[in-house]
Amino acid sequence: MKAVVLAAGWGTRLRPFTHTRPKHLLPVAGKPLIRQVLGMIAATGIEEIGLVVSPNTLELFRSALGNEPGAHIVYILQPEPKGLAHAVLCAEGFVGHEDFLVVLGDNLLGEGLRPVLEKFARERGHVVALKAVEDPRRFGVAVVEGERIVRLVEKPAEPPSPWAIVGVYVFRPSLFAAARRIRPSPRGELEITDAIQKLVEEGEPVYAHFLCDWWQDVGRPEDLLAAQERLFAALTPRLEGAVDAATRIQGPVAVERGAVVRNSLLRGPLWIGEEAEVEGATLGPNVAVGPRARVRGAHLRDCILMEEAAVEEATLVHSVLGPRAQVHGPGQASLLLGEDGRAVLKGGPA
Repeated sequence: MKAVVLAAGWGTRLRPFTHTRPKHLLPVAGKPLIRQVLGMIAATGIEEIGLVVSPNTLELFRSALGNEPGAHIVYILQPEPKGLAHAVLCAEGFVGHEDFLVVLGDNLLGEGLRPVLEKFARERGHVVALKAVEDPRRFGVAVVEGERIVRLVEKPAEPPSPWAIVGVYVFRPSLFAAARRIRPSPRGELEITDAIQKLVEEGEPVYAHFLCDWWQDVGRPEDLLAAQERLFAALTPRLEGAVDAATRIQGPVAVERGAVVRNSLLRGPLWIGEEAEVEGATLGPNVAVGPRARVRGAHLRDCILMEEAAVEEATLVHSVLGPRAQVHGPGQASLLLGEDGRAVLKGGPA
């Protein structure tokens, strides 16, 4: 079986961080989001992966994934953003006449991908992963009878069920013919929900796989922090950098090669990237300090610092700092600061 990963979108809801890179390349728990997704696929044993990207992001993905271990990646271009069903159709030549797994490049599953593949192996029909959510209006929604899906609706104003369609599917090749028979939705896109609905109407069995663990759709800045916290639950502690004797460590902490930590308190889960510098700081929990970032005399909790970001004296919570962003204290804040951004905190409450 082959896998198709859909990563052609840019991610406008994640601005300012996606002004210069697609959301799939933003770091989550020390790795680009797309690497986390590819890791889920690798755990299933699938080695052939078609990565659907847009023409203007192709080289960014090539650069980021040039040394991705354990996978053979074929880049597939989606020339225009015409919807998820159109993106899948772009991969038809790669898939051929095989059954195939489809994963949205911004979706993470706590249980991984094996259970949905096992459901497909048992039923031999199309399988769509579902998760009950409090507000399904943001998602495609499925109506289910037993384990069979009988109707799908894209982002309904009045959801007919709580079952949100997770961005994980296993399809038989007949999905391509169904996708060619649908028309663009009111927003001008070929919706994957409409293609699956076409399968249902034509009598093909479409089964639900109900997730038993967490699901994280990374579409907004707060989702980056939520995804990081979930992924950190499996963080492997390691100290490959230089951590001095004056530094205290509590909980799982990973310090990568070339990083230097002096006289600090590290509260895991916490990740410090290659060649980062930390001095006189209190970090964690749920903090990622990117490669070559600098933190001095600061307090950070629930934060992501991308490469070469710098924080001095400030106290930051629930914050995301883009590449080379700089924050100087001594104040407190919760910030979303884009690439090369600058902030000076004057003191007082956040």
